[in-house]
Amino acid sequence: MLRKIKKKTLNEIADMICGNFDQEKSFFVYRSSSYLTEFFEDCELDGYVHDGSTRKWWVVGILEDILSMPATNHHLLSDGFISVIRELMDKADAVNEESDRSNALTQLNISLNREGFEAFYDEGNVCQIRNTETNTSSIGISSPQRAWTAEERKTRGDLEAYLDNASEDEITEELLLPLFRQLGFQRITASGYKDKVLEYGKDIWMKFRLPTLHNLYFGIQVKKGKLDAAGKSKSTNVAEIHAQLQMMLGHMIFDPETNKKSLVDHAIIIAGGEITRQAKNWLGERLNASQRSQILFMDRNDILDLVLTHKIPLPNDLVQNPENSVFGDDIPF
Repeated sequence: MLRKIKKKTLNEIADMICGNFDQEKSFFVYRSSSYLTEFFEDCELDGYVHDGSTRKWWVVGILEDILSMPATNHHLLSDGFISVIRELMDKADAVNEESDRSNALTQLNISLNREGFEAFYDEGNVCQIRNTETNTSSIGISSPQRAWTAEERKTRGDLEAYLDNASEDEITEELLLPLFRQLGFQRITASGYKDKVLEYGKDIWMKFRLPTLHNLYFGIQVKKGKLDAAGKSKSTNVAEIHAQLQMMLGHMIFDPETNKKSLVDHAIIIAGGEITRQAKNWLGERLNASQRSQILFMDRNDILDLVLTHKIPLPNDLVQNPENSVFGDDIPF
């Protein structure tokens, strides 16, 4: 969604990119024509070559163009603009201050706060942007289909051990609920043990608000282990999932925010283990075309990829009692 940013704010950020300040007092690197071109190349934004015009006004025009690019999360600015802020605030470019760049960060936030945003450094010393109204941050705006660092691979292994030992409710409350909140879902409601009788096939229901202000409703069924089509195996019998899907798709949920009942638009089947191709095929053969288009799947790999990419914190009890956890002594997050 295209976000409108005041001209004054763009002018100020353009000055920071150019370094248009007294160089003895400036907290930003001075960039001449060729270095401005290099700056946007480093942001992985190709095609922006300085044309010899006034540097500041050229940068303002580029920023306006970048702001019109797509945003992964509609609560934030465009992904391209976030890349610009990250490059601008690289700690290696500290000038006239300590390497934490606290003065530069303060100056940047005077401009961003005007628009309802705030810049901050994450645990990896990468500058991120947060929407101050929704608290949605740019942490995790990167592809989960990437190479993992050694630390991330270790964390992934620890999380796999956690999934092997955790119950369905623990997986739901300690991993899935924080993940869906980070992804921008709203009104996330978990049934829990007390409400199992009335859950109508849903462990969780939630909604996602589109940029058009329309709401999509999701029902989620969570299973601890492997989901297979073999009825006599130790895997969860997919026939049970089929019955729960029928209830989920046919039962209306009440949204107190709109004071209306709505049918579930999509059902998400989440497994702490593998969801086999046989299980997906078995379900597909028994659902009609309309129902098949409503079903989404998430298995263990999907959970791990998203949790790592979006920096979801460890479950509270594991953090508080590391000696009793499968994560060992070193907390990987």
